[in-house]
Amino acid sequence: MESHGFDFTSAMRRLCADMTRRLPELGHIQLDRVALNLCRARKRVPHGIYAALTPLRFQDGARQAKQRGRRYRVDPVHDSAGQEYLYLLSFYLPRFMDTTWEEKLSTILHELWHISPDFNGDLRRHAGRCYAHGSSQRSYNAHMDRLAQKWLAHSPPEHLYDFLLCGFDQLVAEHGPITGTHWPAPKLVPL
Repeated sequence: MESHGFDFTSAMRRLCADMTRRLPELGHIQLDRVALNLCRARKRVPHGIYAALTPLRFQDGARQAKQRGRRYRVDPVHDSAGQEYLYLLSFYLPRFMDTTWEEKLSTILHELWHISPDFNGDLRRHAGRCYAHGSSQRSYNAHMDRLAQKWLAHSPPEHLYDFLLCGFDQLVAEHGPITGTHWPAPKLVPL
């Protein structure tokens, strides 16, 4: 049987949808308002960014903000029906797929956790100077590991996450080319 490739962003969307259904801590996320993005890492090295969540609004969901004395808005990103996305969730391949299965789960949850509980296009903000992760990156990472274990304790169907058990080369060998949706980086537009 000929393989036509593996649609990474569709598989990731199904997985994230299951996580947001099974974990009450992520129940505020409306995944149809989150664009999933397949990015190619420039170099195949183990260090660097694996995934990123880009908010498409400013603090508290504002459509405009002042930075360095000038007002800006974020260039909106829309789905094929014209609905505006509030977040862009990007995965950098092959780097993300070359981590361990546990690291992949924690990374996905790490990025989903950044989505504001108000689901307004802004990040979840922690008290203090390090608003994105709180005062301790180690504590944040441990929390993501616990969330991953909690999700697994709900016995999600293996077909949702079995692709994460592979490294990048194995995924390509089994399925052919890795495909998915790619969105250009949103731009700040001066007003």
